[in-house]
Amino acid sequence: MDVTQLTLKSALEGLNEGKFSSAELTQNYLDRIKRYNPKYHAFVSVNPEAMSEAKEADELRKKGKKLPLLGIPVGPKDNFLYQGMKATAASNLLDNYTPQYDSTVVKKLKAAGAVVIGKTNQDAWGHGSSGEHTDYGITHNPYAYDRVTGGSSSGSGTAVAGDMCLMGTGSDTGGSNRQPGSYCNVVGIKPTYGRVSRYGVIAMASSTDSMGPLTKTVYDAAKFLSVMAGRDEKDATTADLPVPQYHLNLETEKKFTLGLIKEYFEGLDKKFTKVIETAVKKLEAKGHKIKQLSIPAVKYAYPMYCLTVFAEIASNLSRFDGIRYGYDRDRFGEEAKRRIMIGTHSASSGYADQYYNQAMVGRKMLTYQFKQALETVDAFIGPVFPFPPFKIGEKETDPLKMYLSDVLTVPANLTGQPAMSVPIDFVDGMPNGLQVICKHFDEQTMFQIASQVEQEYQMYKIRPKLI
Repeated sequence: MDVTQLTLKSALEGLNEGKFSSAELTQNYLDRIKRYNPKYHAFVSVNPEAMSEAKEADELRKKGKKLPLLGIPVGPKDNFLYQGMKATAASNLLDNYTPQYDSTVVKKLKAAGAVVIGKTNQDAWGHGSSGEHTDYGITHNPYAYDRVTGGSSSGSGTAVAGDMCLMGTGSDTGGSNRQPGSYCNVVGIKPTYGRVSRYGVIAMASSTDSMGPLTKTVYDAAKFLSVMAGRDEKDATTADLPVPQYHLNLETEKKFTLGLIKEYFEGLDKKFTKVIETAVKKLEAKGHKIKQLSIPAVKYAYPMYCLTVFAEIASNLSRFDGIRYGYDRDRFGEEAKRRIMIGTHSASSGYADQYYNQAMVGRKMLTYQFKQALETVDAFIGPVFPFPPFKIGEKETDPLKMYLSDVLTVPANLTGQPAMSVPIDFVDGMPNGLQVICKHFDEQTMFQIASQVEQEYQMYKIRPKLI
């Protein structure tokens, strides 16, 4: 079986038509994990019950059971709790932690019939944009072994792109799903804040964490999000709104007005600018209207993000003291320590008015400006990253340069807008994505626009050759 050619849609068709079983499908992915994971570090751990889950799915299918993801191998990021299976958030501080319950997302995946094949790698605690800040082996890019994958959902990006599972989950706090999507030639989704439950996911920053899928195609992401999303009584931030079957409404004759935010193109790598401009022209040729916009607060989004998110990181990581679970705090990595110190300082007495409170004022301004601009357009489109995938280790000596990886993705996290990366032309042989940002809870429009981009490029047909 050539799993490299499968998408969620084609895999479900094959399972339903009896072309192969879930057990056969899962075994093929397990074989690829065994062969390639020691080099690429896409997975932190493999589920020893994966084959049992696959066989159970096959029995359910024989009995006529119809579930949206029945028998489909999925790789949750290692900060999503799965009962009885170690959850480390890629930090060896939690190397001895086994949760006694499932996260809401994992619970929904199980109910939908998915097979949890393993837990994917990440920057420890979600702190990073490259997959290098992990205690379980740096994640390598399937398209160029010496390059980064984008982070922090690096393992899910590599696992899906490298055909080690059909779909992965990620947590997008400042771009952590869109960035691996862009660098790994897959679709990465950040839903509206509150669209998907955060319950049972090891928190990075509670006011910006957004759980979403990484998949090969827009259809697959839309179907996956339809399963993941919805109100959860265990998460008070989730919205009590109906969840559309996004994948059933991708095709539309509607012509959209798409905004280009001027500030997103300032300082952008020239090769990236050219590729984005080509994508814009393709959309314009399809009848969509392009509108130039300016959102001045975008220039200050990243410092706002650092001050607010790092303060929340310091608060959330304070529970990891080695008393209730995990090891002593001396197992925190350098990046976690750096963020704890910055966050504690910015929110401490005597400094909060100067730093944290000012950032919160700026965040409100940014949210207002986004809302005003989105009243004149259906969506924003633009780049995901300001530069191509860099070599592993290239930016490790300068944390500020590493942090700038997030400069184009953090605005949507601060405002809570849904955003995604959809693959477009390669740049110097490396993947690149187009970012689509929409109004709150308007993921349907976001998917419809991304689907039209995908029709033009069909980048999911280009598969990497793993070594």
